[in-house]
Amino acid sequence: MAKERLKSPRARLFVALDLPDAVRDGLAEWQARALSDPALRPMRREALHVTLCFLSYHPEKLIPRVAEVFASIPARPVELRFESEPSPRPKGRPRLYALDAHSEGAVALQAELSEALEAERFYKQETRAFWPHVTVARVRTERQPPGAGERRGRGRPKRVAGPPAALPDSLTEPFGAVRMALYRSNLKPQGAEYVSLAGVDLPSPRDQKR
Repeated sequence: MAKERLKSPRARLFVALDLPDAVRDGLAEWQARALSDPALRPMRREALHVTLCFLSYHPEKLIPRVAEVFASIPARPVELRFESEPSPRPKGRPRLYALDAHSEGAVALQAELSEALEAERFYKQETRAFWPHVTVARVRTERQPPGAGERRGRGRPKRVAGPPAALPDSLTEPFGAVRMALYRSNLKPQGAEYVSLAGVDLPSPRDQKR
């Protein structure tokens, strides 16, 4: 049985909040202007989302069950608001820049989703607090010389001389996530490719306020 499990195809899965097309388009336009440093690699438009739970690898045959658990979470409005200044992570020698996405709704939804997925052993809750954010750029790596007994050197992030500029005011206005989606992440040399496997449309926060 153990050998059979090892041979079975596995999928790299995560659940995320999809942003409205207008917000993604606005972020892509901002990236083209603000990420001028050659050390920065902009995230592709389709990768601009708020990850709720990263499930890591699971057998493909279990995807329908993961989708059932995911779909059992009631849909509700989720309002988000970006901080204007991109956040370097870590601060000393950042590997990425992200936009803090303040959202009580996203925090509550993530807590409910993570409990449901953990109960089915599809997810293990992290000890650190959930951080709603959108990664907008990764820092390219530079190769260090190999150490004693090593065949190749390790990569470390390049130094960023010109960090990303602030967001325009139009992108710091509150907006509603449009969908909660289950994704498969296919790792490729040019970067990860995301394939949507299931989705739950979310009502607009405006409808709730009426």
